[in-house]
Amino acid sequence: MEYDDTNKGAIWKNDRKEAETHPDYTGSINVDGVEYWLNAWRKSEDASERAPVLKFSVKRKDAPRMAAENNDLANSGREFNDDIPF
Repeated sequence: MEYDDTNKGAIWKNDRKEAETHPDYTGSINVDGVEYWLNAWRKSEDASERAPVLKFSVKRKDAPRMAAENNDLANSGREFNDDIPF
């Protein structure tokens, strides 16, 4: 039986944090079958390690590929028509 990870996620302490702007925690999450990268920062320096208050950032795992596909389309010489026919 396969594990269903739909609408579930996990984060771990970021052991590779090199700058203050890097996330304190990293991981991934699945929302309605779509995979996302998940980053989190502790909100305050004095937040407890056992129950930190976190600020999250979420990015689709396929976002770079989607951006590249959009750039390919934009550079293909095709014209875009933004007029909505209604």
